[in-house]
Amino acid sequence: WPPEAKSRYRTPSSLASSTPTPSPNPLDQMAHPRPHENPFAAELMATAKAIGAPGKGILAADESSGTIGKRFAQIGTENTQEQRRAYREMLFRTQGLGEFISGCIMFEETLFDVGADGKTKLVSLLKDQGIIPGIKVDKGVQPLPGTQGETVTQGIDDLGKRCAQYYEAGARFAKWRAVLNINDSSGATPSPISIKQNAETLARYASICQANGLVPIVEPEVLMDGDHSIETAQIITEKVIAACYKELSDHNVLLEGTLLKPNMVRNGEAAPPAKKATPAQIAQMTVQCLQRTVPPAVPAVTFLSGGMSEEEATVVLNEMNKLETKKPWSLTFSYGRALQQSCLKVWAGKKENEAAASKELYIRAKANSLAVQGKYNGEAAGGAAAAASSFVAGYSY
Repeated sequence: WPPEAKSRYRTPSSLASSTPTPSPNPLDQMAHPRPHENPFAAELMATAKAIGAPGKGILAADESSGTIGKRFAQIGTENTQEQRRAYREMLFRTQGLGEFISGCIMFEETLFDVGADGKTKLVSLLKDQGIIPGIKVDKGVQPLPGTQGETVTQGIDDLGKRCAQYYEAGARFAKWRAVLNINDSSGATPSPISIKQNAETLARYASICQANGLVPIVEPEVLMDGDHSIETAQIITEKVIAACYKELSDHNVLLEGTLLKPNMVRNGEAAPPAKKATPAQIAQMTVQCLQRTVPPAVPAVTFLSGGMSEEEATVVLNEMNKLETKKPWSLTFSYGRALQQSCLKVWAGKKENEAAASKELYIRAKANSLAVQGKYNGEAAGGAAAAASSFVAGYSY
């Protein structure tokens, strides 16, 4: 070969004797740490597992001051800080509540509040019963530009700072609610931009929570407003949940240290009688939806009640847990209205009713504990407001 060619090409012998350089592992070049490298990883996994413990669920007592004011108005009670404190303190002092409740979501005011004695922190009342304190961290929904009235949830900007404060105050898990609507039966809503924006925001929230020691509850709620069929609800709910887990993966979220809080798959509240699904149908299609979308690494699915009556929410949860099919996650509850409706009605804002109201909460909590085990047989059907629907169109809190 000419001299210039020898300088450009390797001879066959030199090629044969060279040692190939291994290709770099893309995982070793990740810009972000792997999920298990989070210093809180062990604590996050332990907390999530404890919340999803057999026979236990979550009491959602995180209504904003405005929302609980609407509830108080229904029972003729003034919405003051003192009344809100009195009501939450009554809930948390319910004797034996920790037998059935593993975690309680609070509004920020409650996390830092003290009892009637002026010194006992309300969060301590939960801890004394073995109930893990949680905190609502989103700041409500705002219109999503470029859509027909769809929304995205706010609160990311200062979330890291707030999470650190909440952890210091005793909270160990958090909740962020995204709201999506089905406005037609063609699949046009929720729109792709609504699904994407809400899934991304939930993933960012989850990542920030875990960086500060809080287990994130991921709550993508597909509202049951409208007249759509249960089949439409299943298709949309699957699409929404799948999008969320894609984003959670992209954001390096430790799934074993998270919880999912989805809607149950149901027909719209305005659906004609012919489209009304039975509890067994709701259970079957909800579990099928989860099987298609939720990784087995997630320890528990903590359902919201979505405006169902106390009794219906318990019955459907029971039907799910009776199903003999693949269920790699605990199927439990994170109920607000479906745990408190009878309790609130009996309390009526009066101190002399506290014992009777606590009894209502205990009965309903026990009923849902049985439902988590697939053993509920209607024991709480006679509650003061057990059969009353709690549906509110366009519900926000």
